[in-house]
Formats: sequence, C-alpha cells, structure tokens
Amino acid sequence: MGAGMFKVKEPKAQSRKAMFSKVNASLVIVLALMVVFPFFWMVRSSFMSNLEIHQYPPLFLPKNWRFDNYSYTLTVFPFGRYFLNTLTIAIPSMFGVLLTSSLAAYTFARLEFPGKRFWFTLVIGSMLMPGAVFIIPIFMAWSSVGLSNSYIPLIVPAFLGGGGLNIFLIRQFMMTIPREMDEAAYIDGATHLDIIFRLLLPMIKPVLITVGLLTFILYWNDLMGPLIYISRNERNTISQALANFRSGFGTDWRAIMVASTMSILPSVFIYFIGQKYFVEGIVLTGLK
Repeated sequence: MGAGMFKVKEPKAQSRKAMFSKVNASLVIVLALMVVFPFFWMVRSSFMSNLEIHQYPPLFLPKNWRFDNYSYTLTVFPFGRYFLNTLTIAIPSMFGVLLTSSLAAYTFARLEFPGKRFWFTLVIGSMLMPGAVFIIPIFMAWSSVGLSNSYIPLIVPAFLGGGGLNIFLIRQFMMTIPREMDEAAYIDGATHLDIIFRLLLPMIKPVLITVGLLTFILYWNDLMGPLIYISRNERNTISQALANFRSGFGTDWRAIMVASTMSILPSVFIYFIGQKYFVEGIVLTGLK
C-alpha cells in the first residue's frame, strides 16, 4: 500500500517540477528580451533616417537600410580620438585594480594579523558608501596639486585598493585553494610575492578575468569622472563626447544612435571573448 501511494504521488511531483521549470524558463526569456530590446532598438535606429525614427506607429525595421549614416557620423564625431582617450584611462585602471585588489585579497585570504576580521568588514562595508560623498573633497585635493584637468585623477585611484567588491571576489576564490600548496612553496623558498604571482594568480584566472571585465566596462562607460576632471574637448572620453554630442546635435537622432552603437561595441566584444570565464568566476566565487 505504501508503495502504491508513492507511485500515485510521483507523477504529481514531476508535473509540479516541470511546471516550475517552464515558469523559470519563461521568466529568463522575458528578462533577456528586456535587456536585449533597447540594444536592438538602438542598432536598428542607427540605420534609419530621422523621419523614420520619429515615425508613429514605429517601424520594427528600417524600410531602407541607411549604411551611410555611419560614414556621416564619423565626419562629425571623431570616434577614433575619443576611443584612444578612453583606452588611455580604462586599460591602466583595469591593471591597477587587478594588481591592488589581488594583493589585498591575498592579505585577507592567507595572512594573519591583528584586527583582520575588523579590517575585512570595513572593506566590505565600504561598498555601502555612496561615491558621491567623496566627489567634492577628492576634487579639491587634486585641484590643490594642479592635476584636476588630466587623466591622473581618473587612473591613480585604481591603484589604491581596487574596491571592496573586487577584493571580496578574489579573496573568495583564493579561499578555495588549499593552504598546503602555499606551505609547499614556502618550503621551496618562495616569498609571498612568488606565491601570489606564480602560484595563486594563475590558478584563479576566471575571477581575474571577471574583475578585469567588470572594471574595464565600468571605466569605459564612466561619465561622471571625465565630466568632473576633463574640460578640454580633445581629451574627452567616449561617454563624455557622446553627452556633448547629444547636446550639440539634439535633433540628429540618426547620428546619436550611430555614435551610441559604436561606443558600446568594444565592451560588448570584450565581454563575449571572456564570457566563459566571467560566468565561471561568478559561480565559483561562492564556493567557500
């Protein structure tokens, strides 16, 4: 009788599980469409005329694909110069964050010192502090040394800790590596730097790529920092130039859509290259 009862309940459990799977899949599809649709709408608008962009009801696809919109936009929007300006900030900042956050993460993952738990809690708590609180005092500090109109205030902070989230991600990944490997390296005469750069970092490549991707995209899309510290037009980043371009060409939506599309292509391209490691780094970070 007991066996018969289990047989009756089993199909119900399976049907309930199948229903939840369908609901979850539907939610994922809806969320994916919500994320992708604005990107699709922007790209599609970049091939339209201004009249088609404002047409109501809106067109799903252009009637005539205007590829010349891109050549036209490049004549009024010097993308190459702004591209190099943004790389000048994003690449050094990315390496600075990777370096300093790795060193800090190793300190919290492997070393023992007084107040370790307190300092780690303080680092994690720093993520709750709004960055806007520090804008004015930091700007005044850079202005006092005559560096307010340069890239230095945008790059140097990346070498001063790397951020609480990045430290946490790398530390969690390091905690999954057995300490016995460190001890074996110590016996062979390795120093702390040897263990970090020759042993641990090669083993945590997924999380390093994750942090690198997040950092690069953060600096690539940053608008607030360049608006505060850069006033010369020839030094503008892509985000800053795009904001100014929007102000100067408020009615030319085709050019704005083209410039917006080109501005996000590098970060999208880099993400797809490191997507495998990005997902792996996020998933494995919570193992310990």
